[in-house]
Amino acid sequence: MDTRVPGHDRPGRSLNAGPVRGGPARVRRAARHRAAGLRATLHRTVIAAGSPITRSGGDRPAGVRRRATALLAAVPLALTAGAGLPAPAAADDGTSATRSQGTAASIPASAPEGLRPFYAQRIDWESCGPDVQCGLLEVPLDYADPAAGTIRLSLARVRAADPGRRLGSLLYNPGGPGVSGVDAVKSAAGLPVTPELAARYDLVGFDPRGVGESAPVRCAPVRAAADAGPVDITPDTPAEVEGLVLSTRETGAACRSGTGPRLGHVSTLETARDMDVLRAVLGDPGLNFLGVSYGTYLGTLYADLFPDRVGRLALDAAVDPRLDALESLRGQATGFQRALDAFLADCASRPECPLGTDPDRAAKRLTDLLARLDRAPLPVSGTELLDRDSAVVIMAQSLYSRDSWPVLESAVAAALAGNGTEFSGLAESSGDDSYGHSFLAISCLDLPPAVTSAEQLQAALPSFRQASPVFGEWLAWAALGCADWPVDPVGTPRTVSAPGTSAILVVGTTRDPATPYDWAESLAGQLESGVLLTREGDGHSAYNVGSDCVDRAVDRYLIEGLPPADGTRCA
Repeated sequence: MDTRVPGHDRPGRSLNAGPVRGGPARVRRAARHRAAGLRATLHRTVIAAGSPITRSGGDRPAGVRRRATALLAAVPLALTAGAGLPAPAAADDGTSATRSQGTAASIPASAPEGLRPFYAQRIDWESCGPDVQCGLLEVPLDYADPAAGTIRLSLARVRAADPGRRLGSLLYNPGGPGVSGVDAVKSAAGLPVTPELAARYDLVGFDPRGVGESAPVRCAPVRAAADAGPVDITPDTPAEVEGLVLSTRETGAACRSGTGPRLGHVSTLETARDMDVLRAVLGDPGLNFLGVSYGTYLGTLYADLFPDRVGRLALDAAVDPRLDALESLRGQATGFQRALDAFLADCASRPECPLGTDPDRAAKRLTDLLARLDRAPLPVSGTELLDRDSAVVIMAQSLYSRDSWPVLESAVAAALAGNGTEFSGLAESSGDDSYGHSFLAISCLDLPPAVTSAEQLQAALPSFRQASPVFGEWLAWAALGCADWPVDPVGTPRTVSAPGTSAILVVGTTRDPATPYDWAESLAGQLESGVLLTREGDGHSAYNVGSDCVDRAVDRYLIEGLPPADGTRCA
């Protein structure tokens, strides 16, 4: 039996969400924040027709067209001065660098007897990289029946750079669902927080249940793509619709077969409970948390479950918990279209724009290009082809960061000239299907399915096309992903007020493609103590991506407990 602490044999690796080339180090580090939404885009429903498109220096083992059809994708994911500050952090139990254990102040007196051993456990930390420690946390498989079995969660932390002024632990979730928090903290590209924050907190990342090395979702092999041909993620014919429905059903059955009873215990509600156990074992009386994209949903549910244990919560690129699955997808269609329109307007503002200098005509030329790719895909290399679906997914990927716009513009120019190679080169590798499987399993537990049949989906198509002529159909058909999921959902849309908490900081970006800005407005309005901070700009997420205004506001809140004035805007 392998008893190594998870992560010891894994070098830190960047979770780059897009082709950020030649930018400053901070921008490259910030790509991690966008990874959650990007990979959700590529894997909302993973169809067993192939592996994701890759971007690598070597030869690609499979065609762009074949792999793109495997991706039925969607992105779904006030304190007064001196008040509410964390108590000075005590040294960890035993040897201060290698052991964590709960304290009388961190273990809730109200914890049920069956859960108290989990809150009272000890984490033994071991070195797993330069300045990084890894450990394990044991949590119940089922909080309603703690004796029914356990799950071990993989953890990683980087200690506060200024131990004498350490405030405690800051838990971090980079998004998803399905993205590894361990990898995010271990990333060779650098920490996902500013140096000011890294000096004051131990940064702790974790793989949520069902993810990475924390009892991950496993899906048994299903039919090979060659057996039935590629699955069309935007089907046009009854046969293509039938193929898509069958493929989603097979994926659900494969995950049930490969994962077993654990498939019903990977919800965000359960992960929020896990996070409270982790908070206690780390010795923090209140949860200090930075969540990005889906991570904001996790933080929101935590505040709803444990408002008396909320410390400082910063929620960047917010998800609106009131939306059902279909409303969420349609909102994302609008968000991606808004981001695309901004890209087109930027391109058309320059005489060298390959789509012309009139934004409306530029949009028409782009949709005409996509229509041609649907009729006649472009060769890439060997037998690879770039079709419409591939191009749409890659464009969505590139909209996660304004830094990707120049290379997207160049790829569009090449495609207009009949060369699809640059487009295919922008596709991001996800390594394997494990992320997509985790994403799907968690998403299907968190909310009732958006639709339960292809007929329901087709009735919703016009509203998606109206929301986005480019991305609407793709995001609409993604709604089928949970239609035949073999485990019933445990969550529902909800209004979250978290009464009695100190200020909770909600951050939104005005032209965020994956988590539209109005979601941040909505969440801040729902929370009794919500404070809204706005970044006026493009791209997914706002913190540590180059805005000094946002960084100062978030850092001051997390370090001093002083949020910005509600409604503060950063250019």
